[in-house]
Amino acid sequence: MTERDGQPPRTDTQGYAWAEAELQRTGQVDYGNWVPAALMGTLLVASGILLLVLSLLLIMWANQAVLAVVGVLCLLALALTGYLELCRRRFAFDGGRLMGAMHQLVVDNLDWDGRGELLDIGCGAGALTIRCAKTFPGGRFTGIDRWNPKWSHAREQCEHNARAENVDDRVAFVDGDAARLDAPDGAFDAAVSNFVFHEVRSEPDKRALVREALRVVRPGGAFSFQDMFGHRRLYGDMEAFVQELRDGGVTQIEYIPRTESVAGAPAWIRTPWMLKGAGIIHGRK
Repeated sequence: MTERDGQPPRTDTQGYAWAEAELQRTGQVDYGNWVPAALMGTLLVASGILLLVLSLLLIMWANQAVLAVVGVLCLLALALTGYLELCRRRFAFDGGRLMGAMHQLVVDNLDWDGRGELLDIGCGAGALTIRCAKTFPGGRFTGIDRWNPKWSHAREQCEHNARAENVDDRVAFVDGDAARLDAPDGAFDAAVSNFVFHEVRSEPDKRALVREALRVVRPGGAFSFQDMFGHRRLYGDMEAFVQELRDGGVTQIEYIPRTESVAGAPAWIRTPWMLKGAGIIHGRK
């Protein structure tokens, strides 16, 4: 740990990715994956059924047009399954570690001294919350989420992960809606969020979600939010939005586009249907 400008030390995270991967590999933590296991199971079953139907049609000498349709569907299902499995392996904390790299970008762009309380909005399985707790050993951390079984995340899972990482004495997880945070104005010294705002169904205006996240940060507090900010259908002109936030009183704010490239995502993942248009807005309120 090093001392910077009289601030509390920030833990060196270079070795954390390896330790995180080892804990995931051995089953001591479960941080999930952006390609959920349930989705992969569904695709495997669908592919298996299509293969079985195709085999039966071949045995029965079915109509050539029917065979062609089923054959194409089978190939598409197998191709999609294979592609998503490659993505899943690249994202995995104990594989290609791309999820961890994206989380680290959020932390690296958080200009916080580690004093006080941090809120992680949409914490999922708790990976980013815990990464922040490991990075800033002097702070306290709250992760909120509306845990959804389709993502294979749960509050109990977050709490288990925090215990495994030995930060459970400084971390809490609560149920909450990113559109209406249950906290007064300026309640937190820092806030982070990672690929959450575009998934919130209770608020179609994604800019409103950013403003709500900033509302609970105290004046002078730090923030680092990563989302699909490059998608104009979600956020419009980001440079204009950033200027609006400045005009609204945010003292320091910067937009970093194409963070999927910064994190090292390969070209076959940097696609419109997977991970293209990511970005970070960060600064001090």
